Amino acid sequence: MATDALKRLSGPALLTGSAATVYTVPASTTTTLRNIHVCNETGTAATLTMSIGTDGAGKRLFMGFSVSANDVLDWSGAIVMTAAEVIQAFSGTASALTLTVSGVETA
Repeated sequence: MATDALKRLSGPALLTGSAATVYTVPASTTTTLRNIHVCNETGTAATLTMSIGTDGAGKRLFMGFSVSANDVLDWSGAIVMTAAEVIQAFSGTASALTLTVSGVETA
């Protein structure tokens, strides 16, 4: 019988200026993304790029999405990922955006 675990999958962590893996779905597990929270901790707008899989066209959830100065982005929904899939993310301005991702792991 499958077991569901609601959990924080990543963060809170400052994003770098280049694509980096922030979460990998464990073996024999399905993950459903439920919430993405991004906080801009600076006095100027910063952009978020986030993808499922290695960063590239056709894989992005957000592409250069602007988060206003001292503001937040909250996304909720349901995106299903399979074992070994990754989430990669980066900020157009290194150390400007803090990312937190939550979801449900089913094993």
